[in-house]
Amino acid sequence: MAKEGEEAKVEVDLVNRDPNQLNGHLKVAFEDVLGEPEHAHSIDCLWRNSYGCFTGGKNCCYKFVSVLSGLCIALCWGCTFAMVAFYNIWCITPCTKVFKIFISVFREMWETYWDCCVGAKCKALGYCFSRIKVEQGK
Repeated sequence: MAKEGEEAKVEVDLVNRDPNQLNGHLKVAFEDVLGEPEHAHSIDCLWRNSYGCFTGGKNCCYKFVSVLSGLCIALCWGCTFAMVAFYNIWCITPCTKVFKIFISVFREMWETYWDCCVGAKCKALGYCFSRIKVEQGK
């Protein structure tokens, strides 16, 4: 365990890089995109090489674009979520607390009004109707 004031060192999982399945919808393999039905098969070497081109192209392109922009985008998203945390901690939560304090005064005023004006009328009507007796005729 880390001592107070020290951050625990977090290890990055290099095998399972999407443990929460955030991008499960992006699982795209050759079989998910291309498929030849029965009686419409191309020659085997074309199909085999198409598989290699698709998979290799997809992997190379993704790695190339990731290398070019991955670090900058990760830094940008890190800063974005830091700002979201900052605004929540220093602006939104205190404003919400102030709002709740102010609105509690209005709630008390509303409850007092309801009890004095509406509640008294309902109570009086309740007394009036409480004296009504219904009997079933034979």
